[in-house]
Amino acid sequence: MGWTEVPVDTEPAAGAVLLIGIPGSGKSTVAAALAARFAASAHIEVDALQALIVSGGRWPSPDRDEEADRQIFLRARNACLLADSFVAAGFLPVIDDVVVRRAHLDFYRATLTGAPLHCVILAPGAAKAMERNLARDKTLTTDWSPLDDVMRAELAGEKIWIDSAELTVDGTVDAVLSATGLTPPGP
Repeated sequence: MGWTEVPVDTEPAAGAVLLIGIPGSGKSTVAAALAARFAASAHIEVDALQALIVSGGRWPSPDRDEEADRQIFLRARNACLLADSFVAAGFLPVIDDVVVRRAHLDFYRATLTGAPLHCVILAPGAAKAMERNLARDKTLTTDWSPLDDVMRAELAGEKIWIDSAELTVDGTVDAVLSATGLTPPGP
């Protein structure tokens, strides 16, 4: 078979997972562990997509910053494009992002079209998230804990909420699998 005949797409993946929550809720750690449970998967860390911007990048800020807000949606769009590509190639994408507003979540739902989207909110609480933020290598200079109240108000009607405050990473992954109905292949 020549290079021009190598098919990229195959049987599509069964879905895509969007792990959301405030900073320190465990999204990146749980997303990587969840993806590792599947034979064909990809972890899409939205912060890493933001970091691809070499010049002109604006990270989210608690202050009103229209350009940073625009880039929140740009990185979400890029995550969806990447996830749709992985789905088509048979890889289950696991996206992690800080999503606390209804408009942001609705954007994901409208933009990711290649597979059913399983949205999972990790909600260990503001105090636990702050404790985790202080204990990790990735130092945050902003107190994002007020986002917990915003998230709980704006996303109250969402189906899958996991209080991971007292769960291990593996326990949280098990809870995500149980709540979504996704089943990794057996041993």
